Formats: sequence, C-alpha cells, structure tokens
Amino acid sequence: MSRRTPMSVTSQNRLVNTVLFVVLALGAVVMIAPLLWMISTSLKTKGEVFALPPVWIPEAPQWDTFTRMWTEAPILSGFKNSVIVAGTVTIVGSVTSSLAAFALAKMRLPFKNAIFIALLSGLMIPYPTLMIPQFVMFSKIGWVDTLLPLIIPLLFGNIIMIFFLRQYLSSVPDSMIEAAKIDGASYLQIFGKMVFPLIRPAIAAQFILWFMTIWNDYLAPILYLNTESKQTLQVVIANLNVEYATQRDYPLIMAASFVALLPILIVFLIFQRQIIESVALTGAKG
Repeated sequence: MSRRTPMSVTSQNRLVNTVLFVVLALGAVVMIAPLLWMISTSLKTKGEVFALPPVWIPEAPQWDTFTRMWTEAPILSGFKNSVIVAGTVTIVGSVTSSLAAFALAKMRLPFKNAIFIALLSGLMIPYPTLMIPQFVMFSKIGWVDTLLPLIIPLLFGNIIMIFFLRQYLSSVPDSMIEAAKIDGASYLQIFGKMVFPLIRPAIAAQFILWFMTIWNDYLAPILYLNTESKQTLQVVIANLNVEYATQRDYPLIMAASFVALLPILIVFLIFQRQIIESVALTGAKG
C-alpha cells in the first residue's frame, strides 16, 4: 500500500489550483467580453460597427459620441429620474425592510408568523396580474405620468429583503435583546445601536440587488410614464433603440448603455466590502 509523499500532494494541489485558475480566467473573459464590446462599439464609427471581420479596437475613437449623446437624446433627464426613483426606493425601503425584519424576528407580536407567511405568499402573485388594477387605481388618483407609482408602493419594504434579513437575524441571541430591554433601551435604540451593526453586511448585499432591479426596471416605467422628460433612463435607451436603430446609430445607443451601467458599478464598488463580510459571516454561521 503506497503512501503519498508531501511533495506529491503539493504538486497535485498546484495542478488543481492551476486548472481552477485557468477555468475561472476563461469564465471572466467570457463574462467581460460583452462589456468590452459595448465600450468599443460606443467609440466606433457607423461603418466599423458592421465591419467584417469585427473591429474590436476602433482606429480613431469617436469620443464625441459621449458629447453628442447628451444633446441628441434626453439622457440627462432620464438619468435624473432613475436616480430619484432608485435612490429613494432603495434607501427608504431598506430602512423599512430592516425594521420589519427586526419586528418579525425579535419582537413579540401577535400572529407574526401568519403575517410573515402572508408576506411570502405575495411573492407567488405575478406582477402582470396586478398591472391593470394598479394602473386603474393610480390613474384615478392622478399619479399616471408621474414618478409616484414607481416610488410610493416600494417605500414600505421589499419582501425578499425582509425574508433574507429575518433569517439573518435568527442567529442573533434573544438574550441580547432581553438584556438591552432590561437596561431600559427602547426597540428603536436596540435596533440602531445593536442590531443594525450586526446586519449591515446583509443589508448592503440586498441593497445592491434591489438597486440593480429598480435601476434596470423597464416594465413599470413604460407603463406609467408618457412624457419624455419624466421617463427613466431605461425607457429613454429603449426609445433610442427604436429611433436610431433604423438609422444604424448603434454607437450612440451603446454610449447611453455604458452611462446607464456606471451607477450600478459605483454602488457595487462602495459596498463590496460589506458584501464580502456578508458572505464570510454566512459561511461561518453555516
């Protein structure tokens, strides 16, 4: 019966690590290729867009596309509206979702499990079945062609975020909450000084996912927003695709798409540390 020497084990580990690195590197290239193509296309001429073989690096980058984009399309107003909607919903909604998760996880409430199950059952209702009743309701109160239907309903929290944070809070000992109550702390003080620092990484991870969803949302804005100056960025880009696709001005469309990507990238870079902490804590608890 042969024994593996430490040298053979080390060599095998190096081989496995090398294979994993190569596979992950190829996967990273495949993932980033569409992004690089989008940036490259935004700097091409119209002829280079349809050239065969494909042109990855334009001979003379057309930087004026990013300047022309702001004057030939309502990108600025769309960007402003998307920031208002996504920023307001995710910031206020994250606070209300955190408070709801804390209440459902740690407070003594009557029928809180039934309330939680009722919230989860709401996820089973597809949005298209609610579109017409919601549109009729918001139309009667005069909210159509405003940003209010995109903001107000979501200020009261996100069911997925509430579920995630509630499960995350289940690992916090109840004795900590009871000790703080005995010392005279209110529930808001307990949440702000004790619970919030513990769940901050989880909130950051869910915040990015929610911000990405709201920022990239197209269905609700196209349903409620008619005036060009009130449309969000995704609707503006979709209109550009309809308007300029016939003129084959794809560099302009790609430049606008690249600008639409920047806020998500910035938010991710800001909260990446908290996301890593969330993954690490989840793994440690598991």
